[in-house]
Amino acid sequence: MRIVQATLDHLDLLAPLFVKYREFYGMLPYPESSRKFLEKRLRRKESVIYLALPDDDDGKLLGFCQLYPSFSSLSLKRVWILNDIYVAEEARRQLVADHLLQTARQMARETQAVRMRVSTSVNNEVAQKVYESIGFREDSEFKNYILPISDDLV
Repeated sequence: MRIVQATLDHLDLLAPLFVKYREFYGMLPYPESSRKFLEKRLRRKESVIYLALPDDDDGKLLGFCQLYPSFSSLSLKRVWILNDIYVAEEARRQLVADHLLQTARQMARETQAVRMRVSTSVNNEVAQKVYESIGFREDSEFKNYILPISDDLV
């Protein structure tokens, strides 16, 4: 398995798996809007996306993760938000998520980040175990809240 950073050239490979990721979380597919969303992130360099590809280069995508940059005012350093991670159904139990997360962790170190943050569904115990296995801990210092601004979930 190879982990590479996504570019616009990977968009056709990435978009269908991104749609499946959205469907996993109960969203409608919206393939064109999803593709445009990814294209904007890549074109504007607003996120970093890593792709897990098979060694044999058979044109399949095993999984991806997408991180957004943020900053910590208290520590005066960069923070990375691991916003999305998804492994194709046929690639599960092959340590794809582990490889993606290790690559993301290395990038965070190289950019002198103070931490990476991740959120997942309270009932997604598989993801929670994976995160904990590479060193993520549940935040016991801060409670997170959300303020919905729009009902538009497209």
